[in-house]
Amino acid sequence: MTTNTLASLPPVVPEPAVSLGSFLRDRRARLQPEAAARGRRRTPGLRREEVAARAAVSVTWYTWLEQGRGGAPSEEVLERLARALELDAAGREMLFLLAQQRPPPLTPARAASVPSALQHVLDAMPLSPALVKTPAWDVVAWNRAATAVLTDYGKVMPNERNTLRRLVLDATHRDRLPDWEDNVRFAIGVFRVDVARAGGSPEADALIAELLAASEDFRRLWAENDVRHHGTGRKRFLHPEVGAVTFETAAFAVEGADGLTMIVFTPATAEDAVKVEALVDGEPE
Repeated sequence: MTTNTLASLPPVVPEPAVSLGSFLRDRRARLQPEAAARGRRRTPGLRREEVAARAAVSVTWYTWLEQGRGGAPSEEVLERLARALELDAAGREMLFLLAQQRPPPLTPARAASVPSALQHVLDAMPLSPALVKTPAWDVVAWNRAATAVLTDYGKVMPNERNTLRRLVLDATHRDRLPDWEDNVRFAIGVFRVDVARAGGSPEADALIAELLAASEDFRRLWAENDVRHHGTGRKRFLHPEVGAVTFETAAFAVEGADGLTMIVFTPATAEDAVKVEALVDGEPE
């Protein structure tokens, strides 16, 4: 073949490593049919009509999806397909990424779903206050340093463990934050994104309504419609026992626990670490 002939050929476009159609076909093939429906089959797994019936969609439309012709399925249909194909959390996320180029909406985790391994991580940071919160900003896990520096979460009612409520409505907490308004503005911006990412929740709606009714400052800052990401930053506290303490803050999404975020407050200087150590040493075991 001559160089001119090669130049006239259309470019070869490689197929994507994973497509929605290939993913659906692969996961369908992994499933075992019901015992009564097994019989003699030419291929392993479920038939297309069986998956379609499970997901309550038409066989024709499901076939188009596997052939790359069905268009982008809705969120509701993707959830039904995830259940029909018995996908785990990673498989469900992959399904949404392939179909809509975005992760699925998060399912807010409850306190009971906090894995013990995560508590071990928190406890391994003796001088860094650390906590885990839901998208609605309810604190569901914490370490001893957080109890010593921030508040004793184990001794307050569950509704008093909400970080945003405490930040806005607790006058004592407000007095300990020299950058209170900046802190609240940042928290509201992150909260707004967290709730949207989780697809909303009655708990978040109720919290917003409560704070709008109770706080003029919250109404003013909420009306700014600011949005933020957790990222990293610095936060200053005025502790009644040791005085000013500055922390570097960092937030980490918890893999395998939809919606949970771990926030770590690391002492910014050696002097700050000494102050935290003094508070932790004074905290009963």
